[in-house]
Amino acid sequence: MTRDILQQLREVTADDRIGVLKKAADRGAMEQWRQSGVAFAASSEAMENVYYSGLHKLMDCIVPMDGNGHVLHEGGVYLGSWLESTGTISAELLSRFMPEVAEATFRLFADYQREDGLIPYKVTPAGPAYRQIQMVTPLARSVWNHYVQNGRNRMFLSSMYQAMSRFDEWLASRRDTRGTGCVEAFCTFDTGHDLSPRFWHIPDTPHLDDAAQCNPDSPLLPFLAPDLTANVYCQRLYLSRIAEELGEDGAEWEAKAAASRQSLFGHCYDEEDEFFYDRDRGGRFVRVQSDVLLRVLACEVGDRDFFDAALRRYLLNTSKFFAKYPFTSIAMDDPRFDPFSSYNTWGGSSNFLSIIRAPHSFEHHGRYVELTWVMLPILAALSRMTRFAQTLSPWTGEEGYTETYSPAILCLLDYVERLCGIMPVAGEELWFTGLLPYDMDHGQEVAHETGYRRAVDGAVYELITTRQGAVIYRDMEEYMAFPFGVRVITDRNGQLLKLIGMSIREVGGSICYQGQSLPFTIKGNEQLEYADGGFSSISDIGVVLPEYR
Repeated sequence: MTRDILQQLREVTADDRIGVLKKAADRGAMEQWRQSGVAFAASSEAMENVYYSGLHKLMDCIVPMDGNGHVLHEGGVYLGSWLESTGTISAELLSRFMPEVAEATFRLFADYQREDGLIPYKVTPAGPAYRQIQMVTPLARSVWNHYVQNGRNRMFLSSMYQAMSRFDEWLASRRDTRGTGCVEAFCTFDTGHDLSPRFWHIPDTPHLDDAAQCNPDSPLLPFLAPDLTANVYCQRLYLSRIAEELGEDGAEWEAKAAASRQSLFGHCYDEEDEFFYDRDRGGRFVRVQSDVLLRVLACEVGDRDFFDAALRRYLLNTSKFFAKYPFTSIAMDDPRFDPFSSYNTWGGSSNFLSIIRAPHSFEHHGRYVELTWVMLPILAALSRMTRFAQTLSPWTGEEGYTETYSPAILCLLDYVERLCGIMPVAGEELWFTGLLPYDMDHGQEVAHETGYRRAVDGAVYELITTRQGAVIYRDMEEYMAFPFGVRVITDRNGQLLKLIGMSIREVGGSICYQGQSLPFTIKGNEQLEYADGGFSSISDIGVVLPEYR
């Protein structure tokens, strides 16, 4: 069977599978895809068809922008690029496949920065818009990850650094009216939380459509917002890193980040609930448990123990956010929880933006196995998709609001690569993961065998995964073989560095590498370092189990 899926992978081409390109911009984007060398094959025709259908629809979301090349649009009813999503997390994922489009999308927000430092919350064919701030994923983190992944373009990094520094000054001078050091929300759209109970009785937009003004007659505003504050905290951490990279002193940014963290915990964290809440005008917690927690954790707030506690109590709790198709946007035990997904809502349904933002926090803390429990049901749902919607029913996995939504498409590309593909990481490593999608829904096959291809620095790697094990080919020759349930980490030249246990069960066996059979045993989330022809454990943190209450 391995030979069959290998032949299938070698015969498949994205050009043949996605069909006729619709517009001139598609040719440039497809050329970038070809340069990545990425191809996917699956034993399930349905899963393979969905993959290339997604790629075809992704082309509809890549459009020419005067003076900015071709950029990513949000897709569906959203005709433009939004800072909270398209210009950050979505572009960050896209940079592994189409780096030029990703970089042009990042540049949009610097190029249209206002003289006073405000970055537009969106850029559409009608031009930039500045009505609100609408931040979630830290721009500096996405920019940095793109930079290290794609050749370290210092001119790009410098221009983005200047823009982000000025935006930080704008936020500090205009969104801290209460002098707490937190970043304040003036409206619902500041966080993109449309229809969330978090913002009931709060206007959708800022006072007089001015991002610097808060409704003076509101009994609740401004909110001290934990997700906005965490965003700036993480932003400043990465601005420090960027400053050092550019030959400047990053200490000032480190100090500012520490101040943001202190404000976040001092004003927005409830120690009893172990949760982050807005604090309203009267100093009261807005006790709505929302995906704010996931957002804050994705901003690298807290150590592993802190993250593990959040997993147990909230993120992997089936009474809270760990729905059949996670993650819900409101805790399921909240009486305000609304599971319906047929409209643009953050009142309960699972949103693909939450789903693509999640991996960073899990991987940041070494929670690789736990992340697979999120990916498997989502991939099962994706395997049935025809429209690529924004929202997902947390109960059934059915598609909800809108279509051709680029975060949903990028989720498919990203999760396939993370689970059973070849993923370049931080410009230094390659991850080869020997897992498969699982038949979560009615026993319907998602893919019992997969093949994945990627070109890296002139070499072509192929990964074939079956239940019997995984095989890596390098330039058409068998290069490495290892047991199912393991992630192999190499450098960009394919030299073995580490193994990670990707299953809750203990995996034993041997890895065939450079003519040797190297025995090992590895537990879930354990990391084994390779040196001198053998392995040694460098991390063994165990696995956090799901909870029910």
